[in-house]
Amino acid sequence: MKRLLRSLTIAGALASVPAPVAAQAFTLPQGVGGVTLALQYYDDTGRRFSDGTRQSVGRTETVTVLLEADYGVTDRLSATLGLPYIFARYRGDPPPPFLPYNYASADECHCWHSTFQDFALTARYRLGDDPWAVTPLVRFVEPSHDYNYQGEAVVGFDRREVAVGVNASVRLVGLLPKATFQAGYTYSFVEQFLGIPNDRSNGSVQIGYAVSRRLFVYANGTWQQTHGGLRIGSPSGDPFPPPGDINTPERLDEFHRLFRNDYWQAGGGISYSVGSFDVFASFTKYVWGTDTHDGQAYTVGATWYFGGAK
Repeated sequence: MKRLLRSLTIAGALASVPAPVAAQAFTLPQGVGGVTLALQYYDDTGRRFSDGTRQSVGRTETVTVLLEADYGVTDRLSATLGLPYIFARYRGDPPPPFLPYNYASADECHCWHSTFQDFALTARYRLGDDPWAVTPLVRFVEPSHDYNYQGEAVVGFDRREVAVGVNASVRLVGLLPKATFQAGYTYSFVEQFLGIPNDRSNGSVQIGYAVSRRLFVYANGTWQQTHGGLRIGSPSGDPFPPPGDINTPERLDEFHRLFRNDYWQAGGGISYSVGSFDVFASFTKYVWGTDTHDGQAYTVGATWYFGGAK
């Protein structure tokens, strides 16, 4: 069971940085720590407009290198600290005339640029034990430094966030004893700019199966809804034509960290335990959305566990 709990702890996709561990319902035992190194490639294939239609504009590619540490303060309380390093490159053509922005300096050269993004500190407290757990969480996000956020190929949005949420997991003892169902919800209070609210709701569902003591596979779905933000409109005119809400120079300057971003994504992954290590891989694909980007993410990584009883 300890091996299964460890696999469940790390078997999460990185499609939305920061970090998979903070999205799990189980916590590490007291005195046990885990260090995760993960690599994600995100292939952005186009923009979805306010009516959900797609055009191959604003295409980028992003590589994320995530280093994260998780520690069991008690058998129920854990603390997680993560910091991603982001590589980003713009690979699209010049924006079409109906889009309200021109090339940003980060996009003009079509070259790779990189820097550290945001620190994410998460505290989780687990209620319940096998076969179920309910785990409230609180997360603080702080930019590691002032970095460029204007453009398509940027490493982040240079903004503070505070998130509260809960994850719940149950082992399907009566149906499939080796199967686990997990769901989670997080509400993020996002730093405002120009007085425009841009808070976020994120949710996830996951069904996983322990094929053996070492091998764990899962399928999952994630969604995001923005409470506020700027809409760009649609070429069809539904609900309005571009530039939509981006109708002042000030809003244009802040558009890339104020845009509304609503989507559904689906994917799956695999985790395999080798001694004190878990290695994992996952795939996530855009399913539906508005005022967002189309694409898919590929993630691989490993977690090394230390401390506690082996």
